[in-house]
Amino acid sequence: MAAWRGQISKTLKELRFLFCQTSPTSSSTRSFLEKNYKNLKTHNPKLPILIREARNIEPQLWARFDMGVERGIRLEGLSEEQISKALEELAKISFARSGWVAST
Repeated sequence: MAAWRGQISKTLKELRFLFCQTSPTSSSTRSFLEKNYKNLKTHNPKLPILIREARNIEPQLWARFDMGVERGIRLEGLSEEQISKALEELAKISFARSGWVAST
């Protein structure tokens, strides 16, 4: 696991995954969460990581920062590795907003 994954709770207020329980467009998101949720939560126990399933919704990842600022990324068509990179990008934005430096 990349070191930044264990540090996101220091700068993020919430992570929210939205996806469909059955659609093929959400399969990578479902697989990513099955493989990574436990590890993310173990390393960030106080960070709310919300899982929102809804029929026919496009897969998305949302991050909430200080003062209610949110940023979202569409996950449709992304592989598990690309979803991990999208999460890393949101973490980097969070680190930059807070002035905090993540160790690698």
